[in-house]
Amino acid sequence: MVDKKRIKFIINPLSGTGNKNLIIKSIGNYINIDIYDYDIAMSEYAGHAKVIAKECVENGYYAVVCVGGDGTVNEIGSSLINSNTVMGIIPCGSGNGLANTLHIPHNAHECMKIINSSLTHSIDYGTISDNPFFCTCGVGFDAFISMKFSEAGKRGPRTYIEKTLNEYLKYKPETYTLETESGEKKYKAFLITCANASQYGNNAYIAPQASMRDGLMDVTILEPFTVLDIPTLTLQLFTRTIDLNGRIKTFRCKKLTIHRSNEGTAHVDGNPLNLGNDLPVEIIHNGLKIIVPRKIIHHDLPFIKKTTAFVNPLINEMATKNRKLIKKNLDYLEKLKNTFGL
Repeated sequence: MVDKKRIKFIINPLSGTGNKNLIIKSIGNYINIDIYDYDIAMSEYAGHAKVIAKECVENGYYAVVCVGGDGTVNEIGSSLINSNTVMGIIPCGSGNGLANTLHIPHNAHECMKIINSSLTHSIDYGTISDNPFFCTCGVGFDAFISMKFSEAGKRGPRTYIEKTLNEYLKYKPETYTLETESGEKKYKAFLITCANASQYGNNAYIAPQASMRDGLMDVTILEPFTVLDIPTLTLQLFTRTIDLNGRIKTFRCKKLTIHRSNEGTAHVDGNPLNLGNDLPVEIIHNGLKIIVPRKIIHHDLPFIKKTTAFVNPLINEMATKNRKLIKKNLDYLEKLKNTFGL
């Protein structure tokens, strides 16, 4: 008799907005009990999923399945790196960046089919100041927004967009020195992202060419821009073409140190951390085993249609804000002309 593989599902009850009871029901209904002995644990506080996953590694579990978003993926993955325990994902968070990149569906039944198939790949992961990340890490505006998002109390894309729109005009870009094996270079940047995967989450592609299996990070530097650039940048972010924008600089490397004037906020997979002024970033090749779909189908045209439909209302809203701002500036210039008789 062949021993069954032990697998644990760790559910974050606070992730996203979906009903976790339906997911628990799907697990029970669809898991292949001929190959798996399974149990379910609920995380009870921030960092609890990491503790549970570490215990699974120590107890020789075959796999730990994350039922949550990128924050829970980060907690669990951090305990599974460089081990023989495999990670699975049933995505139900706000962004689901890693699941989207791996083409894992947002449907528990379909995810159970993938988990039952038990096909695994090894992927890269990164560290920033020894903090693991699986999608992206970075400094600048996206780190600042991740902090505001974590304080908001509400989850979901709309909250993220609202925070971005409200905070953009207040944010001041910083000057960073990036140090690689090739030397140092200074950039005044709105944000700097070090990407293992191609997207932040919500199909927002900050590094469209990134691969999780090449042993390299894709560094994306967004230089300061005006409000008139926002609609184009937004559309390109959601249609995998942001690397074509003139405000963007990109390069690849295995190791990088980001130097900044002061300590402050950085983010790992969208989670804010307070880190120092010198930030070493590194990619570790093939450090995490993960369950993946047997067949990945690319739907580029439907993807573009879907994301354009999502982004168009946002672009219209920003265009309205831009028009109001431009009108305000023109009115101000007209008052200056009248005051000085120009």
